[in-house]
Amino acid sequence: MRAATLTEFGSPLTVHEVPDPETGSGEVLVEVLATCVPPYAAEVFSGERRYPLEPPVVPGVGGICRVRHVGPDATKLRAGDLVWCDSTVRARDDALTPDITLQGWSSRGEGGARLARYLHDGPFAELMRVPTENVYPLPAGAAADPARWSALGVHTIPYGGLLAGQLAAGETLLISGATGNLGSSAIAVALAMGAGHVVAPGRNRAVLDLLADRFGTRVSPVELSGDEDTDRTVMAAAAAGPIDIVLDLLPPQAPSSAARAAAMTVREYGRVVLMGGVGMLGGADLALPYPWIMRNSVTVRGQWMYPRVANVGMIRLIASGALDLSREHLTQFDLDQVNDAVTHAAAHGGPFDRTVLTPNA
Repeated sequence: MRAATLTEFGSPLTVHEVPDPETGSGEVLVEVLATCVPPYAAEVFSGERRYPLEPPVVPGVGGICRVRHVGPDATKLRAGDLVWCDSTVRARDDALTPDITLQGWSSRGEGGARLARYLHDGPFAELMRVPTENVYPLPAGAAADPARWSALGVHTIPYGGLLAGQLAAGETLLISGATGNLGSSAIAVALAMGAGHVVAPGRNRAVLDLLADRFGTRVSPVELSGDEDTDRTVMAAAAAGPIDIVLDLLPPQAPSSAARAAAMTVREYGRVVLMGGVGMLGGADLALPYPWIMRNSVTVRGQWMYPRVANVGMIRLIASGALDLSREHLTQFDLDQVNDAVTHAAAHGGPFDRTVLTPNA
């Protein structure tokens, strides 16, 4: 098969022939039809983000695939099925605190690194080997546009944060980092789940106007000044009532003061979910006042990626039309253009802008 390999950090990806993956029991071999290229992929491949990838590696984060072969433990999957392959792989030998790797992308701790060395390669290739439990059948309608459905790799991430925050219909949500690729996705997903009102802070006026135009009065854009106290005040005022949940999706370059300003708008007994990259590249850590958390009975929790059930829930949201993918802008690249795709993704990381790699085009 052909694959795009990161041979070392700081070098372009190399497209070449490599051996086909060999699957064992509990694994599925799939043909990769479409996979989203994250806007920050260039930062990962350069080493700037310090992800624990071990080159040489075929990178990528999940994808829309066609089943080629299933193992003996599969009871419903069949060769030819159109499926979503989730990159979030959990070790099978500890149900309470399983080690986790993002196949072809990242990992957590030494256990996650060991798992990544086995399930090493991701979807920037014609074929991929994945655990059986990471393969999710798609509705028949998805076959008409696998590239558009590859946005599952984007939308499922904030969906995991909203599930962690136990978003209920009618609640008010503030999304910190709302003008980014994941933040704008969080707005769309939250509204699809029935959120009553979303406060969308950011510093890019053009993007804020775009969000307001797309979603109407259920979204309140807030232009930030960079002053922590001022921004906290204007964000809270924009909600026109209590803020039930704050979901933070700020990137590593964002200051911790921006995350704190957003978090401290939440109401008494409210929930704060942290999913972004603040502090990942150094700088001040997030410092939330102990008395404020305790006296207001605020729940603060982290969420890396999402639980397995989120894959099924997101597929249902899209299949039902509650989450509309038709207005998203797609730019597709074949495997030989993978480095162009990475460059394009870096320059087009705004709301609902998808860069898609199609290895079997």
